[in-house]
Amino acid sequence: MMLKGTFASLAILAGLAFATASPAKAADVICYNCPPEWANWGQMLKDIKADLGIDIPADNKNSGQAIAQIIAEKASPVADIAYLGVNAGIAAAGQDLSQAWKPARFDEIPKGLKDPQGRWWTVHQGTLGFFVNVDALNGAPVPACWADLKKPAYDGLVGYLDPTSAAVGYVSSVAVNLSLGGSLDNFTPAIDFFKALSKNNAIVTKQTSYARVVSGEIPILLDYDFNAYRAKYTEKGKFAFVLPCEGSVSFPYVMTLVKNAPHTEKARKVLDYLLSDKGQAFWAKAYLRPALPIAMPQDIADKFLPASDYERAKAVDWAKAQAAQKAYSERYLAEVR
Repeated sequence: MMLKGTFASLAILAGLAFATASPAKAADVICYNCPPEWANWGQMLKDIKADLGIDIPADNKNSGQAIAQIIAEKASPVADIAYLGVNAGIAAAGQDLSQAWKPARFDEIPKGLKDPQGRWWTVHQGTLGFFVNVDALNGAPVPACWADLKKPAYDGLVGYLDPTSAAVGYVSSVAVNLSLGGSLDNFTPAIDFFKALSKNNAIVTKQTSYARVVSGEIPILLDYDFNAYRAKYTEKGKFAFVLPCEGSVSFPYVMTLVKNAPHTEKARKVLDYLLSDKGQAFWAKAYLRPALPIAMPQDIADKFLPASDYERAKAVDWAKAQAAQKAYSERYLAEVR
């Protein structure tokens, strides 16, 4: 089968290992890329079961792997819904993998955070930075800037997700590239940065690595604020979130209804729930910025870095970034990996 779009090569690079995996037979709805350690999806799936009576098994794919498996199953879909980085959501729509449908509160989602036809829409956002296990730094200071990570003091201490597969990996690439003087037409600063990290024995992973940071296996991970705050305020040990001095980006995560989903009616109930008052409040309590323009509880807002730090997070045209991803991935594989 000829695959089209940014994620076309991922059926080989990332997804084939998952293409034969069978979801839990007792499940009412199948969600691809709903990992329990990420964005507190584990508790969200429990809440959906309690409030809707709908069982959804956790799923540890990343965005690229989810897209690859949906492609592999296109003739006989298994997934009902998918949780994706916005770049992957755009790619899924472009490859006719998602169906147009608008959840109940679709009109309340700000423009730019949804596909006008309803093929994807944002449920929450995060800001990219450094998720740091301070106790695991072996005496090195908490890094403040992208440039710090290339120093000998951080040899073997820095990890990131594969940018050719995981959404957060590509977001890390966009963040460092724009912050170090690049553009969506010129990814050389990001390539040079990851080359330097490779020489500094960076740890590259394909899957969500929250637990590996908490355990100290990966002392510094390029990751979102919500994961770092979760660790800081709920885990034993000392954790920090750093928004790099040179700048960073914020990134939307979206939901899609898979085309020809086998359990469409129940899937739609789940998608509405994620945008309900309760669902959006849940994301806020998990240190994510909800898609709907609701006020974040003050006790949660007080746990974030100061608003002045977040001013360093740049706005990004994610449609253009998605269009640039294939060429960047090819360069990364050729020059870094």
